[in-house]
Amino acid sequence: MQSMKLVVLDRDGTINEECAEFVETPEAWKPLPGALEAIARLNHAGWHVVVASNQSGLGRGLFDVALLNAVQAKMHRMLAAVGGRIDAVFFCPHAPDEGCQCRKPRPGLFEQIGERYGVDLSGMPAVGDMEEDLLAGLAAGCEPHLLLTGRGAAYRGRTLPEFFPAATIVHENLAAFADFLIRRDAPVGTAATR
Repeated sequence: MQSMKLVVLDRDGTINEECAEFVETPEAWKPLPGALEAIARLNHAGWHVVVASNQSGLGRGLFDVALLNAVQAKMHRMLAAVGGRIDAVFFCPHAPDEGCQCRKPRPGLFEQIGERYGVDLSGMPAVGDMEEDLLAGLAAGCEPHLLLTGRGAAYRGRTLPEFFPAATIVHENLAAFADFLIRRDAPVGTAATR
């Protein structure tokens, strides 16, 4: 029996606005409406939240680790201001042509998360705005959740293409996902409150 409740989130397009190319500076990092509050609600409901993110801008030389850390620091500060937290950020620094195992849709980041926390990721929610996020999570046994934010907005009002996992659960945004998970996780006979 697993005791840790863990959610794995993508970052760009899931927590914050997607930029045309890359979120290269703290100034460019802007949270999606309600996303930080959604993470805080998950935390308060007993969920640990970690991020798994492709950051190929590092491998392409578009920004360095210091800038990436500054972006993450802004995210952590803004989360703390609304009573939320992300326990850890796992990222792939490689360019797409490097053939690594950690770039989504490969499951390497998810495997690192499982190892770090000593948990089996089977059935744990993997949340993102692109099929790569879900396929990576699915390969590690996670339950796939697609948000209609970021690049996922292209699927609003449409049937998902076949390259998405068959079991994909679709949500309007991170707030809707948090509502779903908290409601589903609530003990029988109790009302989940916001």
